[in-house]
Amino acid sequence: MTGWLNKVLTAKTETAAHAERHPMNALALIARTQSLIAAGDIVAAEAALVELADTEGDNALMVVLEQLPAKDILAVIREYDNSKESVINLMVTPEQFARAVVIEKQYKDLSRTHLRGMVNSIIFREDADPVAFLNAIGDLEGGAEALADYFTEKWGRVEAFARSGTFDTAEDDGDILSETALLANAYVKPRVDEDEVADQDWMQLAWLLRHDCPDLFVEMLLVLRAKARAHDAGQGEEAQAEEDDGKVETSDTDRGKATPAALEADEESAI
Repeated sequence: MTGWLNKVLTAKTETAAHAERHPMNALALIARTQSLIAAGDIVAAEAALVELADTEGDNALMVVLEQLPAKDILAVIREYDNSKESVINLMVTPEQFARAVVIEKQYKDLSRTHLRGMVNSIIFREDADPVAFLNAIGDLEGGAEALADYFTEKWGRVEAFARSGTFDTAEDDGDILSETALLANAYVKPRVDEDEVADQDWMQLAWLLRHDCPDLFVEMLLVLRAKARAHDAGQGEEAQAEEDDGKVETSDTDRGKATPAALEADEESAI
């Protein structure tokens, strides 16, 4: 068992005990946090959560995070500041993170700056298991689309990696692999080792997807291709921005059918 997983299991046991001892504390802080987020004061909301961790410990924070809606966790973690370490980013679980990632598109940030920042800061945090986070994302409807959004600006180099096993486009013949060939290639060992691309950024994430989650890698790349075709046809997100109703609407995927990410219709979003 990895150190990270052991810590999570231990913390979950202690979290349940803490919740039984201090139910009102958790409920009061949840209400306060949600009120601050609804008012747009994300800094104050994060400060309240950090204060809880400082005064009552990480387990108390886990109690609150387990009960906060995904939209509220997202509101906090997408404002990641790499100049300081965030205790929320350190404590969020793969399942909580995945539920937040699949609704990030509601912010309509076409630059994907916040998406990439929060993905990198959490998936590659110290002592975490990046593959556990990737699997949690892939298990949700919209997970492959969220990952495709993450790689939007790197489509050509991700295609090269899918075809040749390297990120060097100079070795790429320019042909797009068919879905059948893509599936076959995904199970071939990459020509580069993880150590060569361990940048805690998009290259390492692409390497992990292909090496450890090949089905999700293929699914993500197919979604990325579809987005590129829509963009070329003038039907991309930029063209649809004014018509978008803000809902997350993605087609079912083999993985996504199992555990769809649900948004309650009557929830007021911080987005």
